[in-house]
Amino acid sequence: SVLRKISWVCLAAVLFTHALKTLHRNWDWESEYTLFMSALKVNKNNAKLWNNVGHALENEKNFERALQFFIQATQVQPDDIGAHMNVGRTYKNLNKTKEAEESYMIAKSLMPQIIPGKKYAARVAPNHLNVYINLANLIRANESRLEEADQLYRQAISMRPDFKQAYISRGELLLKMNKPLKAKEAYLRALELDRTNADLWYNLAIVYIELKDPTEALKNFNRALELNPVHKLALFNSALLMQESGDARLRPEAKQRLLHYVKEEPQDANGYFNLGMLAMDDKKDAEAEAWMKKAISLQPNFRSALFNLALLYSQTSKELMALPVLEDLLRYYPDHTKGLILKGDILMNQKKDIVGAKKCFERILELDPNNVQGKHNLCVVYFEERDLIKAEKCLVETLALAPHEEYIQRHLNIVRSKIASLSATEQSSLPADGTATAAAEGKKKSLQNLKEVKNEQKTTQTTVDNNKGHSKNKKRTEKNNMDKEAPKKSTKEIKDIEKKRVAALKRLEEIERILNGE
Repeated sequence: SVLRKISWVCLAAVLFTHALKTLHRNWDWESEYTLFMSALKVNKNNAKLWNNVGHALENEKNFERALQFFIQATQVQPDDIGAHMNVGRTYKNLNKTKEAEESYMIAKSLMPQIIPGKKYAARVAPNHLNVYINLANLIRANESRLEEADQLYRQAISMRPDFKQAYISRGELLLKMNKPLKAKEAYLRALELDRTNADLWYNLAIVYIELKDPTEALKNFNRALELNPVHKLALFNSALLMQESGDARLRPEAKQRLLHYVKEEPQDANGYFNLGMLAMDDKKDAEAEAWMKKAISLQPNFRSALFNLALLYSQTSKELMALPVLEDLLRYYPDHTKGLILKGDILMNQKKDIVGAKKCFERILELDPNNVQGKHNLCVVYFEERDLIKAEKCLVETLALAPHEEYIQRHLNIVRSKIASLSATEQSSLPADGTATAAAEGKKKSLQNLKEVKNEQKTTQTTVDNNKGHSKNKKRTEKNNMDKEAPKKSTKEIKDIEKKRVAALKRLEEIERILNGE
């Protein structure tokens, strides 16, 4: 009975101590980090354990501490290619490109040398070949080293001809080097290895866009979407391609793809913006306005959305609603030339704010002294201010910038006719009543021509940063009530003739006031 009691006590002690050890061990399994750290306490000479702790910290975005463990792994096992690759990748994540390249170069130097007549793929771990991909991806950020990066991709392919990722990365590089035909070859070779990869079909579609073959590009986008119906980039870019084709039959499908895209990416303002552009193409102004406002609500400084919303208001006779939008645009982008042109146009034609319009056009010429549209509109402002000499000089300078623009020459002729008409009127001393009549008619004709200068303002246009633009033709019409008859010729004495001359000049002034809206 004593031995039995002793046995029970020992058994209870064993169960209790092992229960405590199990409880303590549970804390080690709390996370990957704690698990591998507990292993390191037992064995500090295992490079794999140091790498595993580094990976755990890397997954937590703790790159500084991860780097310490990766470096320790290279010290424990200096010929560990994977450890040096881990060091290089972490340096890259820390934006230390020089140190990253040095680590990748060390890893590359540890790769086995090619033995003639022997398959290299059988002697190298596939993941170790990533050292060529990682090193090439690093150095191709430098435009002067693109050929060097291409050499690394080709070296990886020569070592393992079925290395799909090398073909994909090389295709991307060749596109960057403006070699779309070679990029096409790389992607087709990758597709021979994996025809179920939606990303490859998408990349091939991008190549066809570079080759100016939208039909083939759309086919490849569609193939990518067959394999992955929620491929976001394929949805977005195929919709843009359909939109830019100008084929109205493709617009419904483009709209459906963009709606699908914004469902997948509800916070991407570009999706809503392009839905707005589609609605503008379909003349659905209210719908376009709603989509543009949604895009701006997500990205208040969305340059293209702000301008095209203002343009939409201007096209739909809501010019005054466009002004606040243009103010927002120019607050974010003070140098937006087309925004300044549109604002100046609205200020001059709708608000009758000549001073404000003049500031807009002068600002345009500060940014671009050779901007024909801005300079021409400034000439119109001078005309509105009745500074005909300055308007003439301005139009001469504008014509020198665009000698083939017929409307500038026509407006210059109008201004010169106006100047000649006024000069002839001023030089007349004692005209007969018929002379006064002719002067009045000449004045009337010149002032009617002034309307043409105001009415033939040039088109305001915009082109969108990833995408497309819309044009707007703005014409202003005015009523002109100048059907007054000229006085009949009088045979009275000089005193009566002088009175009639003064009356004719007063009528000229009255006509000018009517035309200018005073």
